[in-house]
Amino acid sequence: MWQLERKAWKESLIAQIEARAHGVPGEIVPESAWTSWRASEDEFRRVRLTGTYLHDLEAPVHGLTAGSGGRAAQGYFVFTPLKRPDGSVVIINRGFVPTELRDPASRAAGQVAGEVAVTGLVRAPESARLFVPDNHASRNEWFTRDIGAIARAKGLDRVAPFTIDADAIANPGGWPKGGQTRLSIRNDHLTYALTWFGLGLTLLGVFGAWAWRRLRGEPEPLVPPRAAP
Repeated sequence: MWQLERKAWKESLIAQIEARAHGVPGEIVPESAWTSWRASEDEFRRVRLTGTYLHDLEAPVHGLTAGSGGRAAQGYFVFTPLKRPDGSVVIINRGFVPTELRDPASRAAGQVAGEVAVTGLVRAPESARLFVPDNHASRNEWFTRDIGAIARAKGLDRVAPFTIDADAIANPGGWPKGGQTRLSIRNDHLTYALTWFGLGLTLLGVFGAWAWRRLRGEPEPLVPPRAAP
């Protein structure tokens, strides 16, 4: 039954992504509504906003992306604060860079100056997870997309409670590579539910056969003795 509940939740999430992630981009939630922001009502919505990147405050978050030959490539997702004309800040996941390009100086062409327009998808922040290393703000070493922790470490205020995953429009120099949001989600919960129901019915059948033999007074089948070593 839990698998069926998960199936319903997964189908709702897939429908939510399909409804929000495509089409004409809209405005982000206004700052006045940030304190009541909920991922269930806004995540994966396609939006567009303008501002100026604060490149000196970027936070590289460890991660993996699809590499050549279907293998995972290891590197970082570059989270950079975008200061909007009204002074508020939205942290943008500009995309992925390989490990050797962690240093911003190695991809200077991508450190765009001046006002820019960003189109992407609204994403909820992450909190600490089991088996994931702790963030180390003093070393600018991040393993989770903890927006509150990043904002505190960078001395930022008026920060949105969500991030924006930038789309795949190429940055100068080719890095970071945007468009990293995974919109295809597996939904195997019906298969799992049928497997568990099948196991349950099999167990009931075995118990029913045993109970029927007991009710009829049939002797238990003898277990042959084990051969001596």
